[in-house]
Amino acid sequence: MSQSRPLSELQSNAVRELVARSPLLVELGERFAAAGHALHLVGGSVRDALLGRLGDDLDLTTEARPDVVLALVDGWADATWEVGIAFGTVGVQKHGHRLEITTYRAEAYDRSSRKPSVVFGEQLADDLVRRDFAMNALALQLPDWKSPGAFVDLYGGMEDLAAGVIRTPGRPEDSFDDDPLRMLRAARFASQLGFAVAPDVVAAMTDRAARIEIVSAERVRGELEKLLLGAFPRAGLSLLVDTGLAAHVLPELPALRLEIDEHHQHKDVYEHTLQVLERAIALEPDGPDLILRMAALLHDIGKPATRRHEPGGGVSFHHHEVKGAHLARKRLRALTFGKDVVEAVFLLTELHLRFHGYGQPGTSPWTDSAVRRYVHDAGDQLDRLHRLTRSDCTTRNRRRATVLSSAYDDLERRIAVLAEQEELRAIRPDLDGAAIMGILGVPPGRVVGDAYKHLLALRMERGPLGPDAAAAELRTWWAARPAG
Repeated sequence: MSQSRPLSELQSNAVRELVARSPLLVELGERFAAAGHALHLVGGSVRDALLGRLGDDLDLTTEARPDVVLALVDGWADATWEVGIAFGTVGVQKHGHRLEITTYRAEAYDRSSRKPSVVFGEQLADDLVRRDFAMNALALQLPDWKSPGAFVDLYGGMEDLAAGVIRTPGRPEDSFDDDPLRMLRAARFASQLGFAVAPDVVAAMTDRAARIEIVSAERVRGELEKLLLGAFPRAGLSLLVDTGLAAHVLPELPALRLEIDEHHQHKDVYEHTLQVLERAIALEPDGPDLILRMAALLHDIGKPATRRHEPGGGVSFHHHEVKGAHLARKRLRALTFGKDVVEAVFLLTELHLRFHGYGQPGTSPWTDSAVRRYVHDAGDQLDRLHRLTRSDCTTRNRRRATVLSSAYDDLERRIAVLAEQEELRAIRPDLDGAAIMGILGVPPGRVVGDAYKHLLALRMERGPLGPDAAAAELRTWWAARPAG
């Protein structure tokens, strides 16, 4: 989690970040000043500059109306766009930077829909007070950003950044009544920055959790995705669960908090899930992986529906991976995730127990055919399945953990050996559809598909046969096929 830092460090960060962009910002600021208009870097751009993580997308604000802004950047910008102009925003492209210049806004919300009536403001203070959090209600005067007093901080946002705290500029109750999505944004920033959320903000989120229902699924998905890809997703997810927000946007997560009684003991599934997520993150080879993280988060969501109390005090969750895969697909579709994410998480959830029992005492060793099927069924998700399966071992028993890790090492070794011998990741029958039709003398149709499946099963069981042997097996199958 993020540690508190002195204000001097934040200011040094900002100077370093802004110096790299000062020619662009000063030049634009001078154009506005020459025309008698104010211009400020604002919001997340100032926050990120102070944190030393400013990107190439910059947010600016001015009292100039959009038509005036367009006139001021005409001939200076490499390109402009007007998608957000109804909300006072003019988009500008310059030297690889994307700038959004927005006229001061003083919004009034319809609290039944979270859609604001946009009213242009006349003062910077009008714009800053409407911001979601104090750390985002910061502004930096241009072009003289180095001058004393250039930083505008009306609500203690710099102190919040220094302390690592998320607060609202005004009463959090009013802020969340205006726009309930801000509650998810609080959790998202907790995940991205590792900041603590102020107690009064947490209380307001808890009291108003049900208001998140008026937010569109697309906007909820956007915040959940950013939260999950943050550096500290446990912090954001825990906040959602503890405040009751998760019950409305991802109810399968709090449902994992299964009651544990003195007679029927089992692992804390909710805590286990968060541990699996953190272990999976540690195995990511190339940065945040949404599909892997989502699969880690949802892999056990079938357990509540499949829990059974067994004689003797045990608890079982038979076929929870199958139930969970379907629940994950349903939830992710409802949240409007793309098909690539939905189906990959479905597959990983469904397969996460396939390895169970491999190499364990009392179990039959896997045949090469079983290894081929494991690889074939995982398809392009095999590498993620490796990471998810390894992450799913959260036992505190060191001996058991070592046994499981060694067993999976052995499985990966066997996969590598077979892959070197065969085209394991693209297992196909030795004959394609055209060859099947030629040998059997049949047109395209169901029989060709049946023949293909038969040859694929043989390929799985016995490995590569070669064209001649495959043709002989095909003729044998054809001859034994029932007439009609």
